[in-house]
Amino acid sequence: MQANSTVFITGAAGFVGQHLVASLLGRGYAVRALVRPETTTDERLPEACEQVPAGLIDSDSLAVAVTGCDAIIYCAGSVRGRGPDDFSMANIDGVRAMLAALESLPDAPPLLLLSSLAASRPQLSDYAFSKHAGEQLLLERPSLPWSVIRPPAVYGPGDKEMLPILKMARRGILLHAGPASQRLSLLHVSDLATAVLAWLTAWQECLHTTYAIDDGRPGGYDWRDIGKAVSSGKFSLFEIPRPLLNLAARSNLAVAKLLHYQPMLTPGKARELVQADWLGDNCDFTAATGWQPKLDLAAGARQLFTTGS
Repeated sequence: MQANSTVFITGAAGFVGQHLVASLLGRGYAVRALVRPETTTDERLPEACEQVPAGLIDSDSLAVAVTGCDAIIYCAGSVRGRGPDDFSMANIDGVRAMLAALESLPDAPPLLLLSSLAASRPQLSDYAFSKHAGEQLLLERPSLPWSVIRPPAVYGPGDKEMLPILKMARRGILLHAGPASQRLSLLHVSDLATAVLAWLTAWQECLHTTYAIDDGRPGGYDWRDIGKAVSSGKFSLFEIPRPLLNLAARSNLAVAKLLHYQPMLTPGKARELVQADWLGDNCDFTAATGWQPKLDLAAGARQLFTTGS
C-alpha cells in the first residue's frame, strides 16, 4: 500500500488511536478519523487528520465515511463496563456495522481489527466475550479482506490502565493478583503502531488471519521480571489474596451500578487477572510482514519515565 494512501480509523482519539494517527501521518498516509456525530472538531486529533462525524453503529453513514479509503483500522473499543451492554456497542455492534458498510461497497478496502488477547478466553468476562464476538463477525465474512491483531497489555505515553501499575513498580512495590510465576506479554504502544504500519504494507499476506503479538520477549514476563525491568533494582512483591480481590471486585461492581460509572475492576476482570499466563507470539506476524518490535519492557519503561506520561 502506498504511503500516500488514505487510512480510515475508528477510536482515533483514544490512547492507542492517537499514537496510530501520529504514526500514520508521520509515514505520509492521509488519515480520516471517525468522530462522534455531534462533534465538529476533536481537539485531541491533529489538524492534518480529517475528521468525519458518523455513528459507530450506523452502517449507512459508515459506508459514506469510508468511501475512497484504501484501508480501515478498527481501533474503537470499550474496556470498562458494568455488564455486557457496556461493551457491546464498540466491541460488537460497531464491528457489525463496519462490516455491513464494507459489504455495501463495490470494492471493499482491507480491514484491520485491533482486538485483545482476552478474546482467546471469552468465558472469563463480559469484556473478553465481547472481543471474541467481534472477531467472530469477521470469521463469518470470508468474502471481505480482513485481519485481526490481538495485542497484550499495551503501555506508553497517555496510557491510563497500565501506567499506575508501572509507576508503583518503579517505586519498588508490585501488587499482583495472579501468582508470582504468572507470565505476561506486554507491548509498547509505539511498537503496536509500527505493527499496524507493517500490516498496511503487507495486508495481502495477512488475509483472514489472527495474530497475537508482543514485545518479543519469549515467554513474557513474570512479576520479578517486571520489577527488575521497571524499578531501580530494589522491589517487593505483594500478592493480593484471592478472597480480597473477589470482594473488591464485587463491591466495585455494586457501587458502579448504583452510581452509574464504568468500572475497571469487576468479577470478570478479577478472573482475567489471576490467569496463569497471557502470552503472545510474533512468529507468524513477523513471517508475514517482517515486523519486529523495538522496545522490551526495560527500554519502554525507561522511555516512558524519561519523556513523562
